[in-house]
Amino acid sequence: MLNPRDEENSLSRRQLLATAGGTGVGLAALAGGVDAAAPVRRRQPDTTPGDHVLEFDLPGLRIGSAVYPDGPTGCTVFHFPGRATGVVDIRGGSPATFWTDAMRRGAAPVDAICLTGGSIYGLEAVGGVATGLLKRKDYSTHWERIALVSGAVIYDFGARPTTIHPDRELGQAALEAARPGRFSLGAHGAGASATCGKWLEPAAKRELAGQGAAFGRKGPIKVGVFTVVNSVGAIVDRRGRVVRGHLDTKAGRRRKWTDPPQGRGTPKPEGGNTTLSLLVTNQRIGDWQLSQLTRQVHASMSRAIQPFHTLIDGDVLYAVTTGQVGRDDDESGWKQVAELASSLAWDAVLSSFTGRVDPLGR
Repeated sequence: MLNPRDEENSLSRRQLLATAGGTGVGLAALAGGVDAAAPVRRRQPDTTPGDHVLEFDLPGLRIGSAVYPDGPTGCTVFHFPGRATGVVDIRGGSPATFWTDAMRRGAAPVDAICLTGGSIYGLEAVGGVATGLLKRKDYSTHWERIALVSGAVIYDFGARPTTIHPDRELGQAALEAARPGRFSLGAHGAGASATCGKWLEPAAKRELAGQGAAFGRKGPIKVGVFTVVNSVGAIVDRRGRVVRGHLDTKAGRRRKWTDPPQGRGTPKPEGGNTTLSLLVTNQRIGDWQLSQLTRQVHASMSRAIQPFHTLIDGDVLYAVTTGQVGRDDDESGWKQVAELASSLAWDAVLSSFTGRVDPLGR
């Protein structure tokens, strides 16, 4: 009986034989009479929102998630139909991103952001989002109407045996599924195979996490924070308790990353970890203030994920403004966004494993 990886490779060979011309037809006959004219089976993406959905009111933003269930792996697309302005803060030693150079130098226009699984292979999905936008009337090959799409990846192969990764078709499926005012929590989109709490392995085990979000407002100012948690660190609540990751099944508890090894050897956490986050607000914010905002909120997330920004993490946080209310020079406005976002980011992390089974039954 084939394991999932062998089965996938075998299927790939059959597809190759079925679609090859010339010599391929002869090879197909030798392989058991595969019909060269048979259509290639395409993976069907799952774009359903699921049972756990955060609803919010943030005009100018549409979100869609898509998953290949046989991965499982997926991507999440944030589309700004009216074009927005964004910056990015990249930390940790292992990031993989697409079109972030301009956003690191200062605020830059952006039409969509794609967060995806599949490590660097998953960047193919980001290209799919750009291609999907090009098919729409608001975008073209004209210099000023190029679809400006950025993206970042998590390494989610550690939680699954397959080599399946998000591709152009999955990116386009997520874009087509994008709707305003809703975000799927837990095992959806880029969070399909996300895990957390690996710092103490092998003594304490990792657990499945996912994607989370939180929304808040203060007067006319609205803020949404969205995150995909695939961290080497564990998730910690506001009482300082580890609530996901670093699972010690023998002791029946979750351990803090600073706990001593207790005679079980030196922990050896594996590479391939990343937390991807996006802050979106309708408040107009100046370029310099927006850049500082990403650093402040990203740093605040270390309260919820411990440890954070390690050498084997590739943490990325985008901050985007749709600029619908306020003024660039409104100091009170960006301060309110900072206060809201720093708190909401913690809530978003805590919601990332929504719907996942708790082996401790809590």
